[in-house]
Order: sequence, then C-alpha cells, then structure tokens
Amino acid sequence: MINNLETYLTFENIYLFANWGVIPFWLMLILAPNHGSTKFLVNSIVVPLLLSIAYVFVAYKVYIEGNFLEGFNLYIGLEELYTIYSNETFLLIFWLHFLSISLFVGSWISRDSQRYMIPRILIIPSILLTYFTGPIGLVFYWIVRIFFAKKISFND
Repeated sequence: MINNLETYLTFENIYLFANWGVIPFWLMLILAPNHGSTKFLVNSIVVPLLLSIAYVFVAYKVYIEGNFLEGFNLYIGLEELYTIYSNETFLLIFWLHFLSISLFVGSWISRDSQRYMIPRILIIPSILLTYFTGPIGLVFYWIVRIFFAKKISFND
C-alpha cells in the first residue's frame, strides 16, 4: 500500500498539489473569514500540518539521498543559495516553507483585522499581496492597521 502511494508522491505531484491546494484556503480567508470551516481549516493547525507532512517527506528524501547537510550551505553566500535552488528537492522544501508561512501570515491578518474591526475592503488587498509577495502584504496591512488601532506598535 505505502509503496503504491510512494509512486504517486513525486516531487512534481507534491508541488502541484501543494501549490494548487492552498488556493481554496486563501479564497476562504478572502470570501468567508468568519465561517466555521475557515476557522477549522485555515485558522488552526490543519493546513500547516498537511504542508509539514509534505515538508517532512521531502526532507526525508533529501536525507536518504545523502544531501541533507548541503542545505546549510545557503548561509555561505548567494552563489551557494543559487546552487541549492538548482536542486529541485531543496527548491520544493523552500516552496513548501514559503506556502505555509505566507498562509499563516494571511490567516493572522484575517484574524487580527477582525479584532480591530478593519473593513474587509482594506483587508482583501493585504491578503492578496501577502499571497503573491509575502512581506509586502504584511507591511501593507500593518500600515492600514495603524489607523484602526490608533497606535504604532512594533511588537504586537
């Protein structure tokens, strides 16, 4: 059974499933942030758990290949980072990392905006920017949030 499943768990399939699989969760954050299914799936540990399972599987494959320590070369310089990204296994690990962290940030933006009663029309661009550009969406939200929270806080 596991061996049959492993034939379908190619890096390309994991990439496609993860990449297309997060889109419904982003849509849930935009269209139905207060719905119970959004709270259960997106604002909880469910989606990060699913992405982490894929992450662990790919990291295990890297370990089996004997290339695990090469991942630490990314701290040496930009050329080594380029070399690591040329390996599809490491590229997939970093992409899964990006997907999970950006979805976490989008989820936090959605929940935090409800706390400060920020209109959805201002949150949707923040969530879209976070999906496409990560930190830029977070900074955009932080700027919007300043006006509704009536304070500037760097550690909230």
